[in-house]
Amino acid sequence: MNILVSACLLGTPCRYNGKGVLDPQVEALMREHHLVPVCPEILGGLATPRTPAERVGDRVRTEDGTDVTAAYERGAREALRLARLFGCQAAVLKEKSPSCGAGQIYDGTFTRKLIPGNGVCAQMLLDAGIKVYGESRAQEAGQED
Repeated sequence: MNILVSACLLGTPCRYNGKGVLDPQVEALMREHHLVPVCPEILGGLATPRTPAERVGDRVRTEDGTDVTAAYERGAREALRLARLFGCQAAVLKEKSPSCGAGQIYDGTFTRKLIPGNGVCAQMLLDAGIKVYGESRAQEAGQED
């Protein structure tokens, strides 16, 4: 099965802080599945490293107040295009991210408070019928039909 995966979870240094970490659960998926790495923020044209951003309602703003919603939406559309191109049935994305978070994201106050919600890319994938899992649930993605 093809599974879309946040590139930072495969160790690619593309997170806002210029880091990435090879997640053991994601690495385990590689033994049985084909992983398609993406970074929606990079695909949307943002640099690495970059100013931290959080969702504020339907918008995404950086810690200094810059609205980066258009870049996040552009990157999400490209990630969805790649998921469709590769026939991905599921995605494993970086938890809590304003782009990739599934189920919980930071609340937009930059105080590390979590609220229910999805990142821009996670929501777009879900709306398209692709199941989305955070890295702590990566093994579940490998059990999709």
